[in-house]
Amino acid sequence: MKKGRIITISSLIAIIAVALFIFIKFYFVFGEGVKAGELNFVVYKGYIFKTYEGKAIQAGFNSKSKNASSAIQSYEFEFSITDPEVADSLMRCGGKMVELHYKEYLGALPWRGQQKYIVDRIISVR
Repeated sequence: MKKGRIITISSLIAIIAVALFIFIKFYFVFGEGVKAGELNFVVYKGYIFKTYEGKAIQAGFNSKSKNASSAIQSYEFEFSITDPEVADSLMRCGGKMVELHYKEYLGALPWRGQQKYIVDRIISVR
């Protein structure tokens, strides 16, 4: 009787721990924000799960350069898009400056996209 109860309680604890890990890793929004940059591309790709993937180039200054003058450095913001309407709008904005609102997750899911950053709306296009 005691052995069966211990196994049941241990199994429940293990199931709850795995469920909590999966929720925090893949569904908990770790961060939200806005990034701005020149939209490089947005594509619809994938073998089994077709997802919208994009990249924006952010220009900035590198303050840690060895020269006395600052060096210009670019950063790439790679993201996924889950909303087809947002992706369609962005597909027509290649080469333009965009401000994008995103949500950051701790892990990527194949049906949500290849990146941890999911763009959910467009703030502005210039």
